[in-house]
Amino acid sequence: MIELNKEDINFDNIEINEYWNLGDNIEHKVHKIHTYPAKFPSFITQKALEYALSEKINVKKIADIFCGCGTVAYEANRESIDFLGYDINPVAALIARVKSRKLESSKLESVFNSIIRRYKENREGFQVKDINLRIKYWFNDTEILELSLLKKSIKESCNEEKEIEDFFFCAFSNILKPTSKWLTKSIKPQLDPKKKQADVINSFKSQIKFMLKANQESEASQNSMVEIKIGNSLEIDKSNSIDLIVTSPPYVTSYEYADLHQLSLLWLDYADDYRDFRKDSIGSSYSSEERIFSKLNKTGKEIVEPFLEVDKPKAKSIGKYYLDMQKIANVSYDMLRENGAALFVIGNTEYKGIHINNAKHLALSLLESGFKKVYATKRKITRKILTPYRDSKGKFTSNSSGKKIYSEEFILIGRK
Repeated sequence: MIELNKEDINFDNIEINEYWNLGDNIEHKVHKIHTYPAKFPSFITQKALEYALSEKINVKKIADIFCGCGTVAYEANRESIDFLGYDINPVAALIARVKSRKLESSKLESVFNSIIRRYKENREGFQVKDINLRIKYWFNDTEILELSLLKKSIKESCNEEKEIEDFFFCAFSNILKPTSKWLTKSIKPQLDPKKKQADVINSFKSQIKFMLKANQESEASQNSMVEIKIGNSLEIDKSNSIDLIVTSPPYVTSYEYADLHQLSLLWLDYADDYRDFRKDSIGSSYSSEERIFSKLNKTGKEIVEPFLEVDKPKAKSIGKYYLDMQKIANVSYDMLRENGAALFVIGNTEYKGIHINNAKHLALSLLESGFKKVYATKRKITRKILTPYRDSKGKFTSNSSGKKIYSEEFILIGRK
C-alpha cells in the first residue's frame, strides 16, 4: 500500500495488489439470494479484518454506511462481530436482514407449503384491486394477478412473523424482474414489449428452493448484534463506537438506485412513487443545494470544471456527489473510535470521454476530514465481462461509442 499526502495524491503509479483480488474460500450461496447492482465482493470484509488484526485494531463492531444487500453484514456476523449498516433503500435493507439471519429450516418449509396451499385455494374468485399505474406499465394482467395472489398468500401464511415474512418477501422481490417486461440483463429501466415473462409460481418455487439451501449453508451467528437501518448515510449518529468501516459508495455516474429497484419498492408497499427515494441518495440530482462548486475541495473542482462548459446539469450532479462524499468522509471519521480504520472500495469512471477520478477526490476528502494517514492500493475487478463499454440501454458492448467500463478499482484505508 502507498501512503498518500495532500500535496501529492498520485494514483498513476499504484500497481495492482494481488492480495485484494481474490478470496481464499468459495462465496456462500447466501450472497446470491437476490440480484443487486455492483455487488460488493464478500472476501473484501475478510481481507479487511486481516488487515485490522495486523494493525492491532481490536474489531468489536463493523459498520457499512452504504450497506446495500448486506454482504459486509453477513461476513461480520459470521465472525460474531457486531454490525451497523445504513442504506436509503428499504429493498436493500430487506435483503441484508435476510442474509444476516439463519432461520429454522423446518419452519421455513412449513410456511412455504402453507403459501402454496393458500395460493391454490385463493385462486377462485380472486380479483386484483388498486394496482399502482407504474406496476401496470411493467407487468401484463396475468402476471399482476398471479403476483397479487402470491403476495396475499405470503402475508396470510407468515402470521406477521417478521423474520419469516422477510425471507419470503425477499424471494418474491427477486422474481419480479423475470416475471415483468423489464429488459433482461439491463442495468437501467428498459421495457421489452416482446419479452416472454417467466411463470410466477414456478419462479417462486425455484427461488425458495435455492434460498432454503443458502439458509442451511449459512454461518450467520446468534452471538452478535446486527442492526440494519434505513436512512441517509449523511445523518448517521456519530457516536465514536465503530472500530472498522468497510464500505463501497455508489459511483458518481451510476443510475439512480431507486429506479433500479422500483418494482420491489412498489410491490412491497415501500413507496407509492419510487422516485421519493431519489432525493436523499448520495449525489442525487434532485438536490436543491446551492453554491455546490464553491464548497468542493481542490480535486472536486478540478474534476467538475470541464463539465461546466459542456454539460451544466451533469456538472451539478457530479458536484453534488463529491460534496456528499466530502461529508461522508467527515461522518466516517466521527463514527470511528481512536485507532479505528475506514476501508473504502471505489472505482473511477468516464463520461463523454472525460476521466472522472473518484478515488483521488475521496482520498483528499479523507485527509481533510482528519484521518492521520490514508493508504491506497488497487485491485482487479474479478469476473469482469470482457466487453468494456455499455450501450444506451445499459447492456455490455464492445462498441467504443458506449460508456467506458473500468476493470480496476481502488481500496483506500483511512486511519484515525
